[in-house]
Amino acid sequence: MFDKFCTLSLTYRSGGFITMLAPLRDHLRPKDPASSPLLNAAKVYYFSRLSVRIYPDKPGFEESRWIISEDVNIEHLLDILASVSPSSDHVWDSCAKFMAHLFWHRPRLVMLGPKIEALPDDHPFKPQCLYDLSRLFYLAGNSTEYKRLLTHSLKLSREREDHFQVGLRLRDLCEANRGMGLYKEGIRQAKEALEIFEWLGNTTKQAGCLVSLAYVLCEDEQLDAAEEAASRAIDLFPEEGDQYLACLGHRVLGIIYQSKDNMEKAIHHFEVALEIAFSLNMDYQLFWVHYALATLFFRQGRLDNAHTHIENAKSHTTNGTFNLGRAMELQAHLWYIQGMYEKARSGASHAIDVFEKLGAAQDLEECRELLRRIDEELNSPVASDESDVGGEPLETSPLPACIDVPF
Repeated sequence: MFDKFCTLSLTYRSGGFITMLAPLRDHLRPKDPASSPLLNAAKVYYFSRLSVRIYPDKPGFEESRWIISEDVNIEHLLDILASVSPSSDHVWDSCAKFMAHLFWHRPRLVMLGPKIEALPDDHPFKPQCLYDLSRLFYLAGNSTEYKRLLTHSLKLSREREDHFQVGLRLRDLCEANRGMGLYKEGIRQAKEALEIFEWLGNTTKQAGCLVSLAYVLCEDEQLDAAEEAASRAIDLFPEEGDQYLACLGHRVLGIIYQSKDNMEKAIHHFEVALEIAFSLNMDYQLFWVHYALATLFFRQGRLDNAHTHIENAKSHTTNGTFNLGRAMELQAHLWYIQGMYEKARSGASHAIDVFEKLGAAQDLEECRELLRRIDEELNSPVASDESDVGGEPLETSPLPACIDVPF
């Protein structure tokens, strides 16, 4: 009777999506899960919706936003099935695609990590699951875990002589090393990945590698080489090419020209990137372009413009995510140099809470240093929240590039 009631509950739809009531979800642990009609009904439905990998500009991407309302149910289901059928290819294929959906639409960490790492190295889906798991750590600002999981996935892909996947992992390792300040290593990996995709004749992936190479060259202060790499990436796309990667290319050109103090060109490329991101309805890209414009205006002393873009950036975040922490940290910098120390302290404290929960060690350390300086001002005899004078602005960290996803 219970299973019949639960199965009926799966037919209830809200906003076009199936909704599983929390009390029922919490009791989804029958003595014999494999024979449960509820679990089987849920598995068939959810796995069919997770049957394809998604990517911006490709059919089905907008429809895949359904994951936002169903992610907890699916993770609970996968957790049970991974315990009941640990060798099932179907379960782990769906697990990888579930994490890919989270990456694009609901960035957060998952509880499935230990089960993924416990898979034998010869399991057909372990490299892919490690890869998709690593990207969630990237979005959480945890470069150490991101790199560790990617390195393992790269090792398995090399052993299988899967050149396409090797190229993807090398490109992502470039991003990981860039985030850790290991620029020379990142440059080497981006160039190796580029050579692989040139050999494979994959133009889109070549462009993606050039975007990553441009970012890491820029942070290594090789600005002319970075500009050349980014321009080559954009030139690889026809007029109606991959708009998502074109967005990244314009974003990095904006950062490069900002580093060259050519603000007119920087703003132009950021505005092109913003237009593309808006057309794709991609919160993640909209956030980073607004964030880039906020840092540009911040460094120019145009603080009202900077505040406007920070608020726009925050409107494209989810509560508790790494991006929200970065936006709050930058806003705290602004309030700090404006002498609004109480507001700055509140913003910095909020950002620290986010970074602590996510394990974003580098960002946490930088934000604590900002908070220390704010507290020094608050404890000084002349501190006033209405003061127009504050400390010198701290340099904000360079923007991270987004990650390429196989499709």
